[in-house]
Amino acid sequence: MSATTMTSFPTFAAAPGALIASPSSQVRDRVLQCIHKRWLRVEEVHGGADALAKLEGAEWQVLFLDRQLPDLDCEELVSLVGRRFPETQVIILDAESATSHFELAGEEICAAFQAEARPRELRPRTLAEGKKLLNTEPCGDTRGCDDIASRRYEPLPGMIGASEAMQRIYRLAQLVAPRPTTVLIVGSTGTGKELVARALHALSPRAARPFVAVNCAAIPETLLESELFGHARGAFTGAVQAQMGRIAAAHGGTLFLDEVGELPLAMQAKLLRFLEEKELQRLGSPELTRVDVRVVAASNVDLAGRASRGEFREDLFYRLSAFPLELPPLSERRDDIVPLAEHFLACLAAAMNMPCPHLSPEAARVLETHPWKGNVCELQHVMERASILVEDRATVRGEDLYFPFDSPIRVDSRPHS
Repeated sequence: MSATTMTSFPTFAAAPGALIASPSSQVRDRVLQCIHKRWLRVEEVHGGADALAKLEGAEWQVLFLDRQLPDLDCEELVSLVGRRFPETQVIILDAESATSHFELAGEEICAAFQAEARPRELRPRTLAEGKKLLNTEPCGDTRGCDDIASRRYEPLPGMIGASEAMQRIYRLAQLVAPRPTTVLIVGSTGTGKELVARALHALSPRAARPFVAVNCAAIPETLLESELFGHARGAFTGAVQAQMGRIAAAHGGTLFLDEVGELPLAMQAKLLRFLEEKELQRLGSPELTRVDVRVVAASNVDLAGRASRGEFREDLFYRLSAFPLELPPLSERRDDIVPLAEHFLACLAAAMNMPCPHLSPEAARVLETHPWKGNVCELQHVMERASILVEDRATVRGEDLYFPFDSPIRVDSRPHS
């Protein structure tokens, strides 16, 4: 399955199979009794994050999904699977369902997967079809669904915003933060990928250990291996003493690989081996060192597309994207623009020990309608300039707002008198 967008993930070609995701061994056993002889592959996982990892690593014709997952919300996961893996049919399982429902599901699903049928010709089963097949509602007790829909999540440390788009990020980040799962954060420049990475570290059991950030695009290729893995004394000309690499420096904590898509292919192979073995070898040294780090990567480019074109290793892509988080651009979280602007004004005023100005209604309207191609970073710079232009006034006016993307700076070339 090829990928052309940031949110589409390619999969390995594999034998037809069924994936069962449930924390209940009883539920998994009941499904297995129905389908184990009808598929070439059947695998079981405990939760939603594990199911996502399996889906990203192989093609699955059917996902039997327990609605009572220990880590992710069932309906959110169904929506995610529908977008990223449209060829996988989803059947919602209810622990209270009668055995006949599972048998019915098995018989009807298996009938759709006869030997002569090609998986890519099959029509994906929607959530509505799945609940009809099992003769049950997708959430059972609707009060529980209402609780999930209405629940509000606290912003991640260092982040501002209460929009629906950010509520989803907060929920998923808080779910995955305590786990050692590798996270891939994707989003446009300026959306706050490093803030999310730092929040994942702060909310994890590793919070007291180092957080080491590496900008993969900022280090010259000739120095990259030494920077990441370290080097022994005399490993190359100028290596007068041994050096610990960034990976080893993050031992016990979190390694943040920013702009990971810019890694050269040779370095991608070395990073993949480290992720698989948790061992590193310093440049010029024969010794292997075990290192315990949780890896969080970030990219503002389409890694899936690069992988499909051979510009990024597919196996490394699957390793990094065990739990993807896609940050929305600021243009998709309009409700957060004014609170963010006011936050920046307050921080700037506090830094200068000055009274904090407030936004006029006109300025607020301008901010809310601007396209924000530079996302939160652009907003921060716009508010910094406005805080200077406001001088001793108590209000930021619309004319104090300057947008460099729309109005390039012009240099006055006229001679001065």
